This record gives sequence, structure tokens and C-alpha cells, in this order.
Amino acid sequence: MSLALLGDALIYAILPLYAEDFGLTIPMVGILLAANRIVRIFIYTLISRLVTFFGARTLCVIAAIMATVSTCLYGISSGFFPLLCARIIWGIAYAILLLSTLAYAVSKKREAGTRIGTSQAIQRIGPIISLLLGTWLVSILSPNQVFLVLTLPTSISIFIALTLPKKEKAQRPSKSSSVHLTKPSVLDLLFFIQGYAIDGLFAVSITLMLAENTSLANAAIGGGVLLALRHVGEALAAPLFGSLGDRFGAVKIFTMSAALTVVGLLLIAFNQVISGAIILLIFRGAIASLGPTIIAKQFGDTETVLDNLARLQSWRDIGAAAGPMVTGFALVYISAEIQHLVLAIIFGVVLVLSSPKITTNSN
Repeated sequence: MSLALLGDALIYAILPLYAEDFGLTIPMVGILLAANRIVRIFIYTLISRLVTFFGARTLCVIAAIMATVSTCLYGISSGFFPLLCARIIWGIAYAILLLSTLAYAVSKKREAGTRIGTSQAIQRIGPIISLLLGTWLVSILSPNQVFLVLTLPTSISIFIALTLPKKEKAQRPSKSSSVHLTKPSVLDLLFFIQGYAIDGLFAVSITLMLAENTSLANAAIGGGVLLALRHVGEALAAPLFGSLGDRFGAVKIFTMSAALTVVGLLLIAFNQVISGAIILLIFRGAIASLGPTIIAKQFGDTETVLDNLARLQSWRDIGAAAGPMVTGFALVYISAEIQHLVLAIIFGVVLVLSSPKITTNSN
């Protein structure tokens, strides 16, 4: 996952600033950054069935190949439709890798928070390097050439996937389970808003906010650093807060992290971009590990856990897909700061109203 994420991590920092180099408009950029998530919305449950039936190893090999292909396509493509194909390929690859890593992590439920957090910390190493090194390389090479450079380390993920243990016996998918998106639980709704606010609005607008006061090259580097912080925050916060969730209760730590996420959004809304981003991105990592931990502790059956994790990630991706698309069009009329303020208010109200219900069964 760490190596597969190299190209996807960098494209969020590069595409908004260098849209013209790729033959794109800002609304097109919003659609492209959302496309991979739109695909995942409809396939997570199917992927959970395939992981159960074929095992994680086979699907991870396929996903690693797809991730390599998508990164290469970023390097050789120009125009909306070729890049759209690359984003769709990546969306399928990520869905496979995400559910596979979660399947490994929740196999021991008593330590689910710690295991999920540790897994996510390792996954963030690649994106951090990609954002820091890639945004510097773009000042030397063309944006396309940087993605071609990243294709080589991404391809190493294929060989790593081949070392995973083979599944001894396939399990039949449950006949009673259908592949569709169901009504969101309270936890799903909070993940939807978080996905919209952080992975959508913030990720698309951060480099543009910085570019208001500096050059494109400096904005790319600054945005790359802040987007890298998203992964640093997850690398540090996910194992720490996952462990705290195991010890003191995942719901309690989740609620605190969500409240501080609201604080981060408010700081950005009032032009405290750096401090707001730090808070926002650290507690994004905490929420990312604690949501799956809550689900893992609620359900006993592995397949049921995967089904609920699939739905949680689907609703998060609905928000993260809507975020870039809406932001891309809304920035023409509404500043990024005001959009952050609106999201802070919505997130805060939903959190206050729904906190007593988070522990209820997601069904």
C-alpha cells in the first residue's frame, strides 16, 4: 500500500496547480480527483466478497499491477479522458488494498486498534516521501516526468504482494449478502462529512490558498508539505490513538478526535491555515484508525466485519468524491475559507447530535 500510494498522493498537490500542463480546467481537476472514490463507492462490498473468496494475496498482486499502470498513465497522459481511465484503475486498486490490509489487521479483535494504527502508519511512509520529493522534482522536471519516475518504485509493490501467504481454503460468499450500498449508520455519516471536508475540500484547496500569497512553485512545495503532513499525522496518530482506543474505549477517543477536527476546520476558515492544517491532519489519522476499530469490536464474524468496513469506507468515499467536485465549481463563487467554515459548523452539529448513537450497531 505504501508504494502503491506514491502516484495518487502526489497528484493532489500537482494537478490543481499544473492543470493547464495536463490540458485541464479546475472543474475537470475536481472530477478527476473524485473519480477514483466514485468508483470505490460501488465496488467495496464486491471487493470484500472477493477478498473472502479468493484471499488477500491474489487480489493484492492484481491491485499492485493496477497501481503501477495508473502511475505510469499519469506520466504519459494529457487530457481529461486518459487521466480519467488512470484514476478509475487506481480506484479499483486502492479498494482492494484497503480492505485487504484491514482484513489482516482485524484478525485479532482485542488488538484491532493497535494493529490498524500500525498498518496505517506503515502505509503513510510512501506518500510522505512522494509529496516531499515529488513537489521538489516538479521544479526540475515536468509534472509528467515526475510520475514516470515514481512508476519504478511503485512497481516494487508487485513483488512484495507476491510474498504474501497463500490462502489455503477459499470461503464461499454469504448467499444472504447482496452487493449494494445500504443506509448509513451514524458512524458512516461522520465519515462521510470527514471525507468531504478533509480528503475533498481541504486537499483540493490547500495549494490554491497558498498560491494566493506566493509563486506556483512555492505553493506546490508548501502544499506538498501540508499534504505530506496528512500522511505524517496518520503515521503518528493512527497507532497512538488506536492503542488508546483499545485501552480507554474507541468511541470515547473517536469523539474527542472528531471534536478537534472541527477546531482544525475553524482555524483554516479564519486564515490560520498552518495551525489548522496540523490539527486537522493529525486527527484525521486518529479517526481513520478508530472508525474501523469500533466496527471490529462490534461484530464477531470476519465476513460481517468486512461488510461493515466496506460500507464505512464507501460512505467516506462518497464524501471525499463529492468534496473535490463541489469544491472545483464552488471556488468560482465561494472562497475556500468560507467553505471550511460551513463544513466546521455541519460537522460540529452532526457530532453533537449523534454522539450518543455511535455505539449502536451499524445495521
